[in-house]
Amino acid sequence: MNALRVVSLIAATMTTGLVTGVYFSYGNAFIPGLAKTDDKTFVGTFQAVDRAIINPVFLGLGFVGALVLTLLAGLLQLKEKALPWIAAAFVLYLVTMIITIAVNVPLNDAIKAAGDPDTIDVTAVRAAFDEARWRSFNLVRTLLGTLAFALLSYALVLTGKSQS
Repeated sequence: MNALRVVSLIAATMTTGLVTGVYFSYGNAFIPGLAKTDDKTFVGTFQAVDRAIINPVFLGLGFVGALVLTLLAGLLQLKEKALPWIAAAFVLYLVTMIITIAVNVPLNDAIKAAGDPDTIDVTAVRAAFDEARWRSFNLVRTLLGTLAFALLSYALVLTGKSQS
């Protein structure tokens, strides 16, 4: 049980960090880079990248996996000092998922549904995308994910201290 407790917490911490890293990379490289392109490049590239990220590895092991692993880690730490930190991380990460599903995904889906960049009004599609809204909510989920990662990291420290 001790090994499973530690392994689940390590896995929760790693997957939370990986997904938060995706948010961070989008906010600091991908979207700023696309912002400097013409409308057709923006729409076409965004569509291609968003289609690519919808895969079992990212969605299952990363995006959903981080929440499930954090829940598992919390359940295995019910009588331990790390539980409040894990619980707080769970709530913060859950909020990042809610933001993603409520704000970022609908914006992403709208740009994907617009159609082939060779046959649509890419200027209108880009304007409707609302880059500022997407960036603002991405920043929030990045900050919350980073805080969740920090809390899980601290839970690891507490767990390590209790093991010695």
